[in-house]
Amino acid sequence: MSAAALELESLVYSLVPRARQDESLKRQLVAHCEEILSSHIGHSVEKDIGHLADLIKRHILQTSPTGSSTLRFTNLLSRLLEQPVLNRKHASLQFLHSLASTPAPAPLATSFLPSLAPPPPTRPSSRLTSKASSPVDGRPPPRGPKGKSKAEILREYRLQMGQPHIPEHLILRDTLYLLQGISGKYVQFSVTKDAEQNKELIFAEDPRYYIPAPTRALIHRLAEVGHLYQRVDSFVREREGKVGVGMIEQSLCHHLQTQLTEYYRLIAVLESQMSIVSQTKVEVNGADEERGREEETGLTLKRLDVWIEDWRLRMRMMSVCVEGARDAHGGALVNLIHGYAENGDPFIRKFTNQLLEEVSKPFFATLHKWLFSGELYDPFSEFFVAVDPELAHLQYMQPSVQGVGQLASDGGFGGGDFGDISEERAGGLQLWEQKYRFQEDMLPAFVGETFGRKIFSTGKSLNFIRYSCHDSDWVATREKLSNTGGTLKYSDIVGLERSIDTAYQIASQRLFDVFFDKYRLLDHLSALKHYLLLGYGDFTEQLMDTLGPSLSRPANALYRHNLTATLESALRSSNAQNDSPDVLRRLDARMLEYSHGEIGWDVFTLEYKVDAPIDTVLDPAAMVKYLKLFNHLWRVKRIESTLNASWMRIAGGAKTFLRIPELDYDWHQIRLVMAEMIHFVRQLQAYCHLEVMECAWQDLLTFVEKKEGDLDALIENHRKYLDRMVKKVLLLSPKAGREENLLNQVRDVFTLVLQFREATDDLYNYCLSESARRDAEKDAARGVYTRTEQGPDRRYTQESLPGILDRVKDYGASFSERVQAIVLSLASHPDLDCRFLGIRLSFSDYYKMKKEPQQQRA
Repeated sequence: MSAAALELESLVYSLVPRARQDESLKRQLVAHCEEILSSHIGHSVEKDIGHLADLIKRHILQTSPTGSSTLRFTNLLSRLLEQPVLNRKHASLQFLHSLASTPAPAPLATSFLPSLAPPPPTRPSSRLTSKASSPVDGRPPPRGPKGKSKAEILREYRLQMGQPHIPEHLILRDTLYLLQGISGKYVQFSVTKDAEQNKELIFAEDPRYYIPAPTRALIHRLAEVGHLYQRVDSFVREREGKVGVGMIEQSLCHHLQTQLTEYYRLIAVLESQMSIVSQTKVEVNGADEERGREEETGLTLKRLDVWIEDWRLRMRMMSVCVEGARDAHGGALVNLIHGYAENGDPFIRKFTNQLLEEVSKPFFATLHKWLFSGELYDPFSEFFVAVDPELAHLQYMQPSVQGVGQLASDGGFGGGDFGDISEERAGGLQLWEQKYRFQEDMLPAFVGETFGRKIFSTGKSLNFIRYSCHDSDWVATREKLSNTGGTLKYSDIVGLERSIDTAYQIASQRLFDVFFDKYRLLDHLSALKHYLLLGYGDFTEQLMDTLGPSLSRPANALYRHNLTATLESALRSSNAQNDSPDVLRRLDARMLEYSHGEIGWDVFTLEYKVDAPIDTVLDPAAMVKYLKLFNHLWRVKRIESTLNASWMRIAGGAKTFLRIPELDYDWHQIRLVMAEMIHFVRQLQAYCHLEVMECAWQDLLTFVEKKEGDLDALIENHRKYLDRMVKKVLLLSPKAGREENLLNQVRDVFTLVLQFREATDDLYNYCLSESARRDAEKDAARGVYTRTEQGPDRRYTQESLPGILDRVKDYGASFSERVQAIVLSLASHPDLDCRFLGIRLSFSDYYKMKKEPQQQRA
């Protein structure tokens, strides 16, 4: 027999008592039921949705004669018919029509739980027979035509069996205890040392009562809420007596406590309902029918489960937040809770948003103070901006000439070094970059890293303006910021982003104004370009002419007052005298640390002193790079000046003094080599000043004119400007370990030029001596006696001429070979400007054509 037949037979036994004795009647009724189930009674082959829609419209017109509901139903029906998701649309409409046609049950006037409708009243039975309460063939007694309900019959059956179900008011009382995390009489929590561990339910064994499996499952569902309540409550109580709990965690505990208070109120209502039910309870053996009906109108386990369902979800969410709060802190905790808001369940999303609204209040209070005042009030380190405790006390720093300026106070030119400049100190850059730190792990997700960086920069700018720049208009700036932003809160993220953007622009603009208007940063950058990068040509020429004789002496023979006087003389005799006095007073001459045998050319340098807050941009590391550039450009300028003086001397002497015909070819070769040297030096100078420095300077000016970004952007653009010049002017290579190979080759070429100049000077002096000797011989032949006070110089005799000529040829050939190697290296340089320099040095492929005959001869 199939399972359906067995079910039908059981149904027939229950509804038709005669079928229990009449087997043929039972088979007839079962067959008739199977025939009904297999038939299509009540189902039309053609499902007419239009007819059903008309019926529903008529019903709607009866309840709402205005017609607005009918129009709304028509729109909804058209949208339903267009949806491909639902297949049984006719059945869905028929179900909704049946629900609308069913009369609503009358509400219970005195119910404490208005959302739960009372069950229909039990029809009174006029007669109770003893036969109905006795089992037949081991089956539960069926309900007679006007007899008891099946639940009543089952209850009486268990009473006769000796172990009835536990009365519901007893298990209901224990369940209310479980909802509060308290063990009851019949159901208890397992005892564990840690309240956070998962607990088990223990059902007490009572021989008088029996707790069925469905009831146990229902109690398990309800006990989950009590266990979660105990976990949340223990977290709140633990934080109450703990020292050092952060403000965000305190706010979380406050909100959880508010939720638990509402939960207490619900439990109180349920207990009051339970007390009313308990008044109607008497011993089971003495219960009459009227009081049994009163039991059903009160609180039951199933109704309690429905009523507590909302709090089950709340407790689960609060428990999850509590578990995350044990390992998270500050902004990370806010970020953790925000992650739960991205949920498709509207209840969870709403609950999380309410929780975040309360929990994030301390975060937004700190954010408001930082964003609009530049003050960081974060006693528990919960914000995503942290302060360095070693630099926190340095915020009230008075501007003074520090760092680089201290290099000139060494009492003499015994020699400072670059280490003095790069020495770490509490300067503007250190305060700007190290006083406050951005902690990305503490940044809430609803803020985002982009806006987080803007918040960090805005507060840091305001703090820097107030304490490091000593801005007198700070109050006006703060007032302008306060007018732009209202109350910051989680529910207004769009307003928060708008306030962040506005505050960032105002603070950054004010910081730019302070640097460029009050502290004249652009004037200092121009001064560095004019003096340390030799942008003032007349000043450089004047300084070179006046310092040249002094710098040719040993370094230990130079004195500070002489160099300072020479520098002041060069400033007064050039257009530099028109610069601002504040700029000129910062310029000074000094010498680097020297060793034995070095001359003044090797150790002389200019320096430019800066103070706070200008040293935020012109930091000690940047000043070191400026001095490196000056050292290189000063050498190039020295070589150019030397070659110019030698060329003028040779060109003028060839017409007046150098009357030695046999050396005409040698002097012609010397002029060719010298022209090649002049071409090399001038192309190198043009490349450094025009191709590199002027282009980089124009890019920096473009950024300054736009005034976009914050102080970090200004520092970064200045570093790019300086790094670009260092990389291109010094011909640095990106290959590790070979960065300065080209620079060293250029310096070797400079050395060869100086050596060639010395050799040509010796040859020039020899020619002068030889020309004078020959003139004296001609005068003696004519009988004219020429008297000389000194005898001939032994260094420039006929025997020394071959050595001088060999030196000139060797230095000239070495120069060409080195330049040829430099051009070859520049051809494969990764920087395009450096490769273009190689093309300019080897114009018309001069060195390439010069190399091919050498290879053929080899």
